[in-house]
Amino acid sequence: MNLIAGVVVAILLFGLFLLSLGWLTDHGKAATVPSLTGKSLEEVKRLLDSTGFDWEVQDSAYVDSIPPLQIVKQFPDADEVVKANRTIFLIVRSVEPPLVEMPNLIGYSFRNAEVVLKTMDLKVGDTLFRPDFARNAVLEQRMNGLQISAGTKIKKGSSITLVLGDGIGDQPIPVPSLIGLNYLEAKSLLDSSGLSFGAIVLESGVQDTATAWIYKQSPEKLNEDKVVQTIRPGQLIDIWLQLARPRIDTIR
Repeated sequence: MNLIAGVVVAILLFGLFLLSLGWLTDHGKAATVPSLTGKSLEEVKRLLDSTGFDWEVQDSAYVDSIPPLQIVKQFPDADEVVKANRTIFLIVRSVEPPLVEMPNLIGYSFRNAEVVLKTMDLKVGDTLFRPDFARNAVLEQRMNGLQISAGTKIKKGSSITLVLGDGIGDQPIPVPSLIGLNYLEAKSLLDSSGLSFGAIVLESGVQDTATAWIYKQSPEKLNEDKVVQTIRPGQLIDIWLQLARPRIDTIR
């Protein structure tokens, strides 16, 4: 009888456990995860507490386009159906932006400098120009009006002012002699000096400037007094082209 009574009690307890299992685990109860991204942490606390979800801040991230302590990401995602009382994990926007090292942008083109700053979560602020042959090359990097050295610790999201070359320069240079050069040779010489062609006059029979020769230019290398003339970078030189190469004694 004792053995039978023990078996009956065990069966009753096991049955009671099975019946209470659903209540203990909220079996069959589900809820839809609310959308939390973009809300403040205080809003999220009130919303989740009222809907019965637990929540936990899993990590923080810096996003300069939203206010501090705003929800950047959630898991599970919004509108997912999960078991009631599920814990929602949150990533919030940090209060203080993290520090990064200022990169060395000197000598970079503006486009490359812009890409480097973006990858480091920094911004291009003002762009200033000063005379220099290197057009759009970074000559200085500044922050808050002062030059900033590479390696300096600054906050993510900081604005960096770039001082760029204007491609012109302000120092006069001697007028180069183009007579006796073909078009491509002269173009290479002018490009290296920050100069450009002005008017291009073709003599009869010239159809391809690449195969023609320069026999006259304006301004000329020497003035009437046989003194070398100067020109500023960015100015233009007119040329006259012919099919035949000028005689060697007419090159100077």
